[in-house]
Amino acid sequence: MNSTAIDPLDFRKVLGQWPSGVVVVTGMVDNEPIGMSCNSFSSVSLDPPLVGIFVASTSSTWPGIRDSGSFTINVLASHHEELSRNFSRRGVDRFRDVLWSRRPSGPALDEAVAWIECELFAELETGDHTLALGRVTAIEMQDGLEPLIFHRGQYSASGSGVLV
Repeated sequence: MNSTAIDPLDFRKVLGQWPSGVVVVTGMVDNEPIGMSCNSFSSVSLDPPLVGIFVASTSSTWPGIRDSGSFTINVLASHHEELSRNFSRRGVDRFRDVLWSRRPSGPALDEAVAWIECELFAELETGDHTLALGRVTAIEMQDGLEPLIFHRGQYSASGSGVLV
């Protein structure tokens, strides 16, 4: 095992070379919507259908979503940069002026590219993050929308190479 320490800023910079999509993970707590932005999201398994998200251990939103037992992954569209930023902020009403509809697993944000409804399948502590696996219970998508991409610390539209 390599004992050389990896500088966290260098680590973030190197891994930032990998473009990722951006999602908002939503749930309901005490009949109120909650949600958080996440760009560490992946398909995990086809059988059973599983997806995974990595949530910072410091998240104040994840415990509520986890305790509800279900959540919705909202794949953001290319015009959702400000929405993504808003769902990353602390101490604000993240759903203020946001159009959404109620789904069994959590709020579905209007104009998202896709919605993936999940039941919590498993959690694994992974360093300073938690890997949460969701068993997919329902899926839906909209045609004609481009996803929001996060690459090298900046947002861009899918395939455009143009920052938004």
